[in-house]
Amino acid sequence: MIQIYDKKGFDVLVELEGDSLRGADLKGANLKDANLVGMDLSGADLTGANLQGADLRLTTLSNANLSGANLTDADLYGADTTHAIMDKQNKVIPIAIASD
Repeated sequence: MIQIYDKKGFDVLVELEGDSLRGADLKGANLKDANLVGMDLSGADLTGANLQGADLRLTTLSNANLSGANLTDADLYGADTTHAIMDKQNKVIPIAIASD
């Protein structure tokens, strides 16, 4: 079982069966302020997910579907977004998007 916590580490936001988030079905999930640092979400379906304020530093999002996801204030510093699917409906006002 995988549990995704908020940034403070107190509240469980999502519980999933299995041992990996690769290819996970997180459609419409409320991951506001989630701590996802360094996680492998490659191929995950995050369509319409709320990732507002989420900590996605060094997260692998390659081939993930982020269509319609809210990424307002998300920290994507160093995240791998290779071939990630995004659309014009994405609310993207990230606080960090690139590494040096």
